[in-house]
Amino acid sequence: MDFTKILPEECQSLIISLTSPADACRSAMVSPSLRSVADSDAVWEKFFPCDYNSILSSSTSSLSLGKKDLYLSSHPVLIQNGTMSFQLEKGTRKRCYRLGARALTIIWGDSPDKWTWTSLPESRFLEVAELVQVWWIDVTGKIETRILSPNTNYAVYLVFKLRYQHILGFRRRPVGLNVSVDGVTLREERRVSLYPGDESRHVRDREDGWMEAEMGEFWNECGGDGIVEFSLKQIDTGYPKRGLIIEGIEIRSKNVGS
Repeated sequence: MDFTKILPEECQSLIISLTSPADACRSAMVSPSLRSVADSDAVWEKFFPCDYNSILSSSTSSLSLGKKDLYLSSHPVLIQNGTMSFQLEKGTRKRCYRLGARALTIIWGDSPDKWTWTSLPESRFLEVAELVQVWWIDVTGKIETRILSPNTNYAVYLVFKLRYQHILGFRRRPVGLNVSVDGVTLREERRVSLYPGDESRHVRDREDGWMEAEMGEFWNECGGDGIVEFSLKQIDTGYPKRGLIIEGIEIRSKNVGS
């Protein structure tokens, strides 16, 4: 019996929303009579976190998308005036954020002789920070644990590039990467070389054309009102540094690819 002929649309919507995104897509494909219900906002809204409206309230790009398109989109949604991005990881539905360079605190970031702000077509953000020349680097950022997925092991990644024709001060000279929760450092500062030729096991190429360096990881148990802080520091003043481009810092569940 075709239950679409005997059940009201509200009941059909509720039944499908109690399955999974994959099942909802399958229902739309195998049953033309269910397609409009299975693709509806009423169904797909149930697959989002309960607080997703507040997370996306500062986004304009998400307003033009239906809930299904928004959920399945491979493009992160820009929030916080375009300085952060939000995305649900497919399969796990874990929340992933990237703080753009403008959402970070960069010492001397407003001094054009030390850092310059530029646009790159491969970046999801309007601006990235390019290091002109400094003697020491200090970049910090933070995110609230309440907006992350609970009961999740997260890792923090610096997303960057190197301007090889201008690079100076990074080869065989590691930077310090650190992650702390509520002011408590989770492990000893991680010393990582960002220069690919140094073959650091914490640095890898990404599919989106950037590189990433794992800064550390943490367990987010219940969210709450905690603060995760992360930093990139290189305070050896014995030599100048230049050629580093910072797109941002990403927080995503551990062992999930980009």
